[in-house]
Order: sequence, then structure tokens, then C-alpha cells
Amino acid sequence: MDVARAEEPPAEPDPRRWWVLAVIALAQLMVVLDGTIVNIALPSAQRDLGMSDGNRQWVITAYALAFGGLLLLGGRIADLVGRKRTFVIGLIGFAAASAFGGAATTPAMLFGARALQGVFAAVLAPSALSLLTTTFTDPRERARAFGTYGTLSASGAAIGFIVGGLLTEYLDWRWCLYVNVPIAVVAVFGALTLLHDRPGRAGARLDVPGVLLGCGGLVAIVHGFSEAEPRGWTDPLVPAMLAAGVVLLAVFVWWQKRAPVPLLPLHILRDRNRVGCYLTMALAVIGMFGMFLFMTYYLQVVLGYSPVRTGLAFLPLTASILTGSTQISARLLPRVPPRALMAPGMLLAATGMLVLTRMTVRSEYVTEILPALILMGLGMGLTFMPVFATATAGVAAQDSGAASAMVNTSQQVGGSIGTALLNSVATTSGTAYIDARLADPVHRAQLTAEGTVHGYTVAIWWAAAIMLLASLSAGLLVTARPRRHAARAEEAVPAPVP
Repeated sequence: MDVARAEEPPAEPDPRRWWVLAVIALAQLMVVLDGTIVNIALPSAQRDLGMSDGNRQWVITAYALAFGGLLLLGGRIADLVGRKRTFVIGLIGFAAASAFGGAATTPAMLFGARALQGVFAAVLAPSALSLLTTTFTDPRERARAFGTYGTLSASGAAIGFIVGGLLTEYLDWRWCLYVNVPIAVVAVFGALTLLHDRPGRAGARLDVPGVLLGCGGLVAIVHGFSEAEPRGWTDPLVPAMLAAGVVLLAVFVWWQKRAPVPLLPLHILRDRNRVGCYLTMALAVIGMFGMFLFMTYYLQVVLGYSPVRTGLAFLPLTASILTGSTQISARLLPRVPPRALMAPGMLLAATGMLVLTRMTVRSEYVTEILPALILMGLGMGLTFMPVFATATAGVAAQDSGAASAMVNTSQQVGGSIGTALLNSVATTSGTAYIDARLADPVHRAQLTAEGTVHGYTVAIWWAAAIMLLASLSAGLLVTARPRRHAARAEEAVPAPVP
């Protein structure tokens, strides 16, 4: 998640560089962990705090939206005050926000804490990867360091599901947030001991209007989608919020052309390969985030799985993502065009989604759920690696941070929009299904479960269609040739799993 500008490497390698990697990797694990650890805890938190079905998605959306919306700003802050300082500030702030969330007594407190976590993650993540880049100067060592960092990012999702299940079942859902505090304490101690401070850049400035316009537009769009469930799609507020978001983002683009130090240099978006990668990533994650939310509730609430069993049920998905990314894409990327991996990958993921549309209140995990998770995982793995390699290829040194950040921004913002949109579709469809059959009160409990699953399958149909659009965008927009990425394939970092 590199948002910082490229810097000259030191003349001599840091003798403690592998310990530095351990500290940075620990911080990255904490950030990635929080993308999935709360999913397993969400049903318990919803019951405890009295959240509505329409609002529960904000536990996930608030974090992803603040994280993705402020990544570019986080890199600019690192430019101003220095990498080590922002790294430590990010760790301390993330731990404090986690403790606040763990102590939440109302849904609003939890939503606010998750948003604060996203804010400090957006400060922490750019500094972490920038420190990694400047610490490892030897190309082979850098490839190993980035490989370790990337593998941890991808496997963090699996760790999040398992740890979230264990903490929720044997302690309390609140410990899914409290667990970040000891991790952050260890990382802060390591950072103060091992990291070298680097001065900020005197010429760097914050694009405050850009931040307000960009984040305001994204929040308006996500809020519009989330309000569709309680108010209905025809309520005037819903289209008004969506229209306001589009207008704010249009003004953001206009301002970036004129800003003295823009958050997003627009010439980065003039490359069709790069734009194709950003669009493919955003569309892919829309479906994936929604699937995480629905499957967590389906396994725990409908099938009656324990939190630990639910976490273990997601392991094949993560293993498939790692296999597709590190064993298939990484080997084929130097030899085939990126779209030859991305477009089929999205088709595989869409196929997995279509398999899930057949689930019922009595589906068997091994025969009906597992094949879908494996197909989706392989498809995502085939897509992640070429997206990152292609989006960052051929970028000028001064723009490499912004180009990298845009991939992660597409990922986080796509997840925010997808969670809000698909949650609204699921709850609306499920409610309509139940209301149409209320004449049979004898089987009301069974009807509620059937309506819930019906809502999930309708939303998953939408997710499958969106992933087909992702395949189409990869096939039509990404025209890069394999030779352009042969030299970069070893250092390409797998995308973190949401």
C-alpha cells in the first residue's frame, strides 16, 4: 500500500533490516486482520448492541471507506512529517480506536471506532511499505522482503477468520478489537528501537479541498446505497445522495487539474491499462466483500455453525487465493498478457458466485458451498497479481506511490460500495419474500430463514453480474504485453484479501 514518494536508498544496508521487516509485517498483519476478524464477530455484536440488518454493514464499511478514502492523504502526511513518525502515530491511533470499539455500548460507538481505525490505517500503511522499500536496497533481498510482506497480507485474511472465531467463541466479540492493543504495543516498541527516522519534505503540502471533495463524494455514494434498505430505492434521499456523491467526485477531478499539489495526479489515469486494472479491482471486490458478509451470517445464523467453525469454513477460499496468486499468476505473468489471467480469473469467480445462488436453508457445505469458495478463490488469485503488477508498471518514480495507492483505494472503496449496495439488495429482497408469504403464520420461523437465504441469493446474483463486468473490463481495457512485466514479476506483491 505504498503511497509515499520514492526515496534514495541508503549507501549501506541496515544490519537490523530483517528485524525491521518483522516490525513492519506485524503492523501490516494488524491492518489486514481487521478486514476479516470483525466479520466473524458481527452476528454476536449485532445481537449485543441491537443493530438493525440495514445498519450492520457499517461495521465493515466504515473501516474500508475511511481506509480507502484517506490512503492518498496518508502518504502526503508521511511526506510532511516523516515515515517513522507517521508509522508510530498510526500504530498508537489504531490501538486507541480498537480499544474504543471494544468498549462500545451502542452501534454508533462501534461504527465511529471502525472509522477511526480506517483513518489511522490510512496513515500507517503508506509509511510501512515506504519504510520497507528504503530499508531493503539489494534487489534480491527486496524481492524476499516484499514476498514475505505480500504473503502475510494475503494470509492475514485466513488468520482473521480463525482468530475472530476463537475470540468470539471462547472470550467475547469485543476481543476481536482489543487484540489489536498488544500487537500495536509490540510494534511501537520495535519501531522506536529499530526504525531510522527520515525527515519530512519541506515542499510537501496537504490538498485539503481534494480530501474534502473526494471523501465527501465517496461517503455520499456509500450512504445513499445503505439508505436504500430502510427507505426504499424510490425515497428522494437515496437518489439525492447518489447524485451528490457523483457531483462531488466530478468536482474533485476538476480540482485535481488545478491543485498545486494534487492528491491524485490525473496523468496517472491516462493509461488505459492502469484504468482497466483500477476498474477490475473495484468491481471484483464489490462482489467479494458482499460474499464475506452474507456467508458469515449464512453459516452462523442459518446453518448454526459456531464462530470457530465459521472461520475454518473460509480457509479453502484463502488457500485458493494464495494458490492462484503465488503458484499460477506469478509463474504465468512473464509469459502471457495480464488480461489472459485477469479476464478468466473473473469468470471463475463469477462461476463460483453462480454456484452459491443455489444454496438453501439446508445446503451441505462440502457439496454446495466448498466448490463455490474454491472457484472464487482461484479466480481472485488469478486476478490480484496481474492487477498489481500492471497498475504499477511503467510509472515514473515520482508517481509510483500514487499509482500503487489507487489500486488499494479501488479495493477499499469498491468493498465499501459493494457491502452497502449488496446488503441493501439482500435485506430488501428478503423482506419482500417474507411479506408476500405472511398468510401462512404456522411456518413463520421457517419462512424467515427462507426469506433471509432468498435475499442472500438475489444479492449474490448481482455480485456475479458485477464480476462478469470485471472480466469484461479486464478483457477490453488491459492490453499490456507480457514482456513489459517480466522483470517485475518476482517483486509483485499479492493484493491483501478483504
